[in-house]
Amino acid sequence: MEVRCSLLNEVRENIDKIDRKIVALLAERGAFVFQAASFKKTTDEVKAPDRVEQVILKVTVLAHEQGANPNVVESVYRAMISAFIEAGLKEHSLLNENGVKS
Repeated sequence: MEVRCSLLNEVRENIDKIDRKIVALLAERGAFVFQAASFKKTTDEVKAPDRVEQVILKVTVLAHEQGANPNVVESVYRAMISAFIEAGLKEHSLLNENGVKS
């Protein structure tokens, strides 16, 4: 779905709408990342490099299908996953300190 804007302000308003949706989806994804931390026994399981590469492959294919720039999608996902891994490691550490078992 392509929306054509006639003013820069319209472009910015549309980007703002999309940003609200993206942030909501990041919050939802983050909640699952924190849940996943409770199932993982080691920090290596939290880092899950094989799973990272599976996700990157999946979203690169999706980028091609959706007409998105696959290089941008990969870069964004690598940065996002890295941030979620860092947050997941902190959550995993807190769970272990508090003796929470999966």
